[in-house]
Amino acid sequence: MNEDLKLDGLKVAIVCDWLTDYAGAERVIYEMHQLFPNAPIFTTLYDRRKCKVFKDADVCESALRFIPFARKVHRLIFPLMPGVFERMDLSEYDVVLSSAHSAAKGVITKPETLHVSYCHSPMRYVWDRSHSYQKGFRLFALLSVLTRPILHKVRMWDRLAAERVDRFVVNSAYIGRRVRKYYGRESEVIHPPVDLSFFRPGDGERDYYLAVGRLIPYKRFDLVVEAFNKMGKPLKIVGVGPDAAKLKLKGGKNVEFVGKVTDDELHELYQGAKALIFPQLEDFGIVPLEAMASGAPVIAYGAGGALETVKDGVSGLFFKEQTVDALVDAVERFEAMAKKDEAWDSKNVADSVSDFASARFKSELRHFIEAAWREHANMA
Repeated sequence: MNEDLKLDGLKVAIVCDWLTDYAGAERVIYEMHQLFPNAPIFTTLYDRRKCKVFKDADVCESALRFIPFARKVHRLIFPLMPGVFERMDLSEYDVVLSSAHSAAKGVITKPETLHVSYCHSPMRYVWDRSHSYQKGFRLFALLSVLTRPILHKVRMWDRLAAERVDRFVVNSAYIGRRVRKYYGRESEVIHPPVDLSFFRPGDGERDYYLAVGRLIPYKRFDLVVEAFNKMGKPLKIVGVGPDAAKLKLKGGKNVEFVGKVTDDELHELYQGAKALIFPQLEDFGIVPLEAMASGAPVIAYGAGGALETVKDGVSGLFFKEQTVDALVDAVERFEAMAKKDEAWDSKNVADSVSDFASARFKSELRHFIEAAWREHANMA
């Protein structure tokens, strides 16, 4: 087999769980689409209004689109998704690239087809976070008798579906360890990208703290609100979600709920922030990268993907426990360091994430798939 074999001439398909919002996983899928612009994208549900960047892509949406309001409640119908992915006909493709945090990796391919799965996370709601998900969402509390056996069956399917993947790529070493534990598979780390041409430091004043994300229990915005209520420092919270009303009731006058914003508005908010508060355990976390690229340091819970992106004392600092006192202490340490000359310099913070550019992501992913295809073709 020719050692210089490239992917040109091979038929490539991209598979993803859903395209119903444009967040971290969808940004990775967009980069995959940029890498393979002629590859169709197979998915369960596609919201054209929220994912406009895919308007020129060949998106193949499943029959789940005919279920009323499916695009808004897709997480409630996830038990249907394994069967949907198994029915997708990918027999004409040489390479299948799946982007999965749910069931997309479960597609069935021919022995001659190379299936590379970019794993954002093993299914959180059936593995290590299954208990917290059931406690955190009312739906699980009301339907626990029904959901527990369903989760058990999906858990077994998920483990078997992982065996169908030829090669795993993960977004962080943290996720690589989870893939090894739950799927018994090794993986390659390729960190997700951030658009460094868009997110850049500004020249204005930084006079508030910022928290960004979907307002759901595991993101721990409750912790941030309580800590800043205690300190009385200005805080802006960007995002929407089921916890919004409850959090607004708890927030003091110093806490502003900005809601949903455009990318341009978010960039301006990053540029005006003293620091981003990142209190959750995240698989990787694209928000801290965007903030740092905009010159804002990050005060993060010291676990998960944040440990691979935030440089302690250079682009941010960590707190070890998800408690109000630990977060308050971290903010106080941050402000004490800010009084020193050149501490938290915006340019230094932005430079610390220069290795996470989109070009780097596409280059590493393409080289990985090329090497995997050479090995796969030699075995065929």
